Amino acid sequence: MKAIRNLLDKLRPTFSEGGKLSKLHSTFDAFETFLFVPNTVTRKGAHIRDCNDIKRVMIVVVVALLPALLFGMYNVGLQHFRAVGDAVAAASVWSCFWFGFLRMLPMIVVSYVVGLGIEFAAAQIRGHEVNEGFLVSGLLIPMIMPIDVPLWMVAVATAFAVIIGKEVFGGTGMNIFNPALLARAFVFFAYTPYISGEDVWTAGLLAGEGIDGYSGATPLTQLSENVHETLAHADVQSWFLGTIPGSIGETSTVAILIGAVILLWTGVASWRTMLSVFVGGYLMGLLFNLIGANEYMTMPAWYHLILGGFAFGAVFMATDPVTSAQTNVGKCIVGFLIGALAVMIRVVNPGYPEGMMLAILFMNALAPLVDHYVVQANINRRNKRLKLAK
Repeated sequence: MKAIRNLLDKLRPTFSEGGKLSKLHSTFDAFETFLFVPNTVTRKGAHIRDCNDIKRVMIVVVVALLPALLFGMYNVGLQHFRAVGDAVAAASVWSCFWFGFLRMLPMIVVSYVVGLGIEFAAAQIRGHEVNEGFLVSGLLIPMIMPIDVPLWMVAVATAFAVIIGKEVFGGTGMNIFNPALLARAFVFFAYTPYISGEDVWTAGLLAGEGIDGYSGATPLTQLSENVHETLAHADVQSWFLGTIPGSIGETSTVAILIGAVILLWTGVASWRTMLSVFVGGYLMGLLFNLIGANEYMTMPAWYHLILGGFAFGAVFMATDPVTSAQTNVGKCIVGFLIGALAVMIRVVNPGYPEGMMLAILFMNALAPLVDHYVVQANINRRNKRLKLAK
């Protein structure tokens, strides 16, 4: 590391003001601060003294995503070999993981190349530092996509998320909506056949490589089509472990909970938001159990918490510190409503079996309003206490 430090020190004058490559100062600064903690300090005014900057926080989130990412790669291979009827390969953890790794790696590369390319270009044009927020978004985008989505579609969705979802608002920390969810929403509404149905969740089914009679439908899709039959043969253990068709990083509740422990232990994510999402979803499920107007409503409420993208959204999406509420009470309210809305969308509209994406994006838009009323209520309570004291 000392050799790299010396090399960067020699190159800095070239990229500093007056140097031959001074126009690329933002790019040089991004690489330097990624490798080393900045050696600059504030000398006046209020400031926070802490060893963690946004880049280190983003890296913690990436580490928390790794269990779900690695299991997702394994599951991609597992579902593929099941689809083609190769029981020997499906029984081999390494074969499944290696197949999934090779299928998912291009998606991750495309996401980072396109997203970071736009981020670097925007920083150079504005003369600002490169924002680090895409370290997480670049990994989240492929993890919430179907495995068979075309790479050009990943590129277009990533560009839309970065430009329309972030840069037009001023970059990291200024965006209203979660960029990764915007990318998924873009694909869902612009290229619906590539993110819905039975064939997109298992690698090879779109190319017709599957054996006759094999279904790649997710449990949520099966529930929306035939609730009674699906519940009668429910494999809850597979739902919880994640050995089912679905988005790459969303199937394994176990892996997601490991990531949740990392986020909570490091203090990066809010337990209030995370817990409130699960409570809201569970209570809404219980409410539908009481109504019982159809078979879907009678499904055990806790099933919703382990199916689809519910757990992944609660842990990694709803807790986004930029797009979620800022006040503690607001975090509880927003989290609760996200969980409740997600289950409501699933049950009330069977044509759209996964409701987590829309629920989070909807509450992203309302989070500032929730914070406003929470703060205003606090001001009103203080004013009343002041009047009583007088």
